[in-house]
Amino acid sequence: MCGIIGCAGCDGETLDTLMHGLSKLEYRGYDSAGVALSNHSLSVERKAGKLDALRDALSNSSLNGNGNGNESVIGDGSGVTTAGDPGNDAHAPVGIGHTRWSTHGPPTDDNAHPHRDCTGRVAVVHNGIIENYQELRDDLSEAGHEFKSDTDTEVVPHLIESALDSGIPPESAVLSAVSKLEGSYAIAAVIAGVDQVFAARNDSPLVLGVGDDEYFLASDVPAFREFTDKVVYLDDGEFAIINDDGWRVTDIDGEPVEKSVSTVEWDPEETGKSGYDHYMLKEIHEQPRALRQCLQSRVDELGGQVTLEELGDINPSSVQFVACGTSYHAALYGAQLLQSVGIPAQAFIASEYATSVPPIGDNLVIGVTQSGETADTLSALREARRRGARTLAVTNVVGSTAARECDDVLYIRAGPEIGVAATKTFASQLVTLSLLTLQLDGEEDNREAIAGLRDLPSNVQAILDDTKAKEIAEEYHDSDAYFFIGRGLHYPVALEGALKFKEISYEHAEGFPAGELKHGPLALVTDNTPVFAVVTGDGEQARKTIGNVKEVEARDAPVIAVTDGVSDVERYADHVLRIPECTPRTAAVLANVQLQLVSYHAAAQLGRPIDKPRNLAKSVTVE
Repeated sequence: MCGIIGCAGCDGETLDTLMHGLSKLEYRGYDSAGVALSNHSLSVERKAGKLDALRDALSNSSLNGNGNGNESVIGDGSGVTTAGDPGNDAHAPVGIGHTRWSTHGPPTDDNAHPHRDCTGRVAVVHNGIIENYQELRDDLSEAGHEFKSDTDTEVVPHLIESALDSGIPPESAVLSAVSKLEGSYAIAAVIAGVDQVFAARNDSPLVLGVGDDEYFLASDVPAFREFTDKVVYLDDGEFAIINDDGWRVTDIDGEPVEKSVSTVEWDPEETGKSGYDHYMLKEIHEQPRALRQCLQSRVDELGGQVTLEELGDINPSSVQFVACGTSYHAALYGAQLLQSVGIPAQAFIASEYATSVPPIGDNLVIGVTQSGETADTLSALREARRRGARTLAVTNVVGSTAARECDDVLYIRAGPEIGVAATKTFASQLVTLSLLTLQLDGEEDNREAIAGLRDLPSNVQAILDDTKAKEIAEEYHDSDAYFFIGRGLHYPVALEGALKFKEISYEHAEGFPAGELKHGPLALVTDNTPVFAVVTGDGEQARKTIGNVKEVEARDAPVIAVTDGVSDVERYADHVLRIPECTPRTAAVLANVQLQLVSYHAAAQLGRPIDKPRNLAKSVTVE
């Protein structure tokens, strides 16, 4: 997780640029934050807590020309440094910043990035996990280096320091340090007296931004999208250098690597709140547009055909999905859809798949990952490829690691999602997997299914315009626990409804296949445990789920039915969240919107930090 920003050539606005980038990256981690500016000196400010704590510290810092700030050292990068007053370093030509999600050590000032060497002339920010850090730390300590944090990151500036002390030039010193690391990392480093930012990537995202005489490095494009739409995606094992004259990329041996410059299609305004109280609420309301983008140019309603041109010739005999969290729930949905058209399919939690791989055979292995950078999913996909499987990434981020490494990629086209709790990306994943199923189905006429997908955006809008979710959330905000049940395609929705609820409200919530209630969970049901039951249509699944509703009703549990009104479940429900009548596969998407809104309003009622839930971050780039 964590967020990295680096910049060069920002025309005297280095500190402002770094802080802007950190504000756009805070969804990646918000335990602590810090910046380092490098000119003739190196100045560092860092604070535990959210970004506002760093802003407060900077208001009285030497980095703004006010007060003393943190440690500052004057140096030429050669290894000889003396303490001094850096003056106003806000206009330094290069700088780096970091916003942290804690792995090694609690969120404290000492554990916050950037980390420095013994002399304070090297500063480093890092995302990922350095697996051999303890061995490196022991060796460095024996050589006389002193450590001030609990983090794995701190070994990196000390390794650079050692190389500088031995007379190695700055660029080679950073390369030497990186070559000693094992594990996952995206690293950015600055050295006092050297007007360059050095960066390296291995199993953790890092992208380079190319502006007009200004250049950027970041964990994700939103950090610098306001300044440029030109990007270079770094690959594992690559090393980048930016300064006010330009950028270049080499391999770990220092050999030049040719890289292409891509253009980001989305507008920077898409990452703002647009007047909503929270990103999550904005992104829930963006779902009609996201679904239109997902469907655009992919469906021929008159001909009854789906065409996913980016896939080319793909006709698997069986499929294995790998995914985590919300994406795993989408994978469960996709597996059921494929099974319904006669294609054997299974969904696996990626972290389990990567360490205990089932027989692959000639399966197509599909990695569902919103960011395209999820470490567990990438590990599972890599293991599948190593064993000879064809791989497909279903992702939202163009140029992401999953998109580049898999044999094929299918984009969900949801647009940027900033809220930690996934909303519009989940809906877009479901629709994308529906399209994939229709293409693989081989049926010559899918007019009915396509018509159902076509109606989705307007049906979602109808829910947004007329939901009763806020009233229900207010009525049950002080309950003991919350249960979500569903069958078939509604089972993944029940899991997702519970996940959203617990993520942002911090209340206990669980999702179950409706038939499993009587095999244990029913012991937890009381008159203070609301049960959300997803029931649509009037077929066998609906009738059986109504039977489960009766079971909890007999235990005096309040029942909230999410329904299209076709069955008689409303007779047994205390409240109803209505969705428009539609096809079974699209009913799951609509039911999920209602449950998203319940979670949002429940969290708002409790005063939770909805966009930044504790202990969580948007992109999980560690295993």
